[in-house]
Amino acid sequence: MSSTILVTGGAGYIGSHTVLELLNQGDQVIVVDNLSNASEEALERVKKITGKHVVFFQADILDKAALSQIFKHNQIDAVIHFAGLKAVGESTQIPLTYYHNNVTGTITLCQVMAEYNVKSLVFSSSATVYGDPQALPLLESMPTGLPTNAYGHSKLMIEEILRDLSESDPSWRIVILRYFNPIGAHESGLIGEDPNGIPNNLMPFITQVAVGRRDTLSIFGNDYNTKDGTGVRDYIHVVDLALGHLKALEKLKTDAGVFTYNLGTGVGYSVLEMANTFAEVSGQPIPHQIVDRRPGDIAACYADASAAKNDLGWTAQFDLKRMCKDSWRWQKNNPNGYKD
Repeated sequence: MSSTILVTGGAGYIGSHTVLELLNQGDQVIVVDNLSNASEEALERVKKITGKHVVFFQADILDKAALSQIFKHNQIDAVIHFAGLKAVGESTQIPLTYYHNNVTGTITLCQVMAEYNVKSLVFSSSATVYGDPQALPLLESMPTGLPTNAYGHSKLMIEEILRDLSESDPSWRIVILRYFNPIGAHESGLIGEDPNGIPNNLMPFITQVAVGRRDTLSIFGNDYNTKDGTGVRDYIHVVDLALGHLKALEKLKTDAGVFTYNLGTGVGYSVLEMANTFAEVSGQPIPHQIVDRRPGDIAACYADASAAKNDLGWTAQFDLKRMCKDSWRWQKNNPNGYKD
């Protein structure tokens, strides 16, 4: 039976890929996005790929009146909540903006959900809540509370708020998904990652160098305690990540409470390995320069995602070469992103 899913931030990178997979499985989708770091064109292309309609409202999750109208006039079964500011470096410079947008925005969303008795929520959290890992791979049971930046703190605060909410009202059904590093794009090459301004994530930096938009890749630090001195991360294909949200929604149909899962591959790759693999797959050279470390960055981070496998029946399917190939197809077809 199809459901109606409200997706906040649904025009963004992960959001648009998740909207596509929801439509593919026959759900109705309503997207709320303020378009601050997204493009309505992404949703037009999702419609093109799926042949299905997406209801779109340009609204901010901080706008309670706008959210109330959307809930009032639509029969919503569950919410997937992506909307939020997400640049680690920027969050250390404008922390109040991050706390206001991410934390207050989520509180506002939950207040409106409660008012309309919609109590199923999948929340987009982050591996940054673990801070600088004391041990690897990271398990959901490991301590949180020491994120190295305001972005991570905002995600952790929201996790705590959602747990308190569930304690106060056990009818809430909440899955918290801690993402590792999403890359890749839909195989059609029609949707992908299109950040505004200077990318904050590695892959769009690499693809923009490959396509000639940037001269060199800046590698932030090569003196970490890792195999080649560059930062190591767990990169996950965005389609695998999107499918994890569909599995989380299935869980909410049967179980009340708060459930937390890592979504990653369990494999860590260094920045240099990423650049070299991408160059190999794309046939494009990726010239790089070493620059200073960024504030808030850590040496290494990768997941143990066995809880998601055991509880949700989810595992990442795509390997690094496929992630690079899909990222390159998107960027090559859309050298200027959605502006093309």
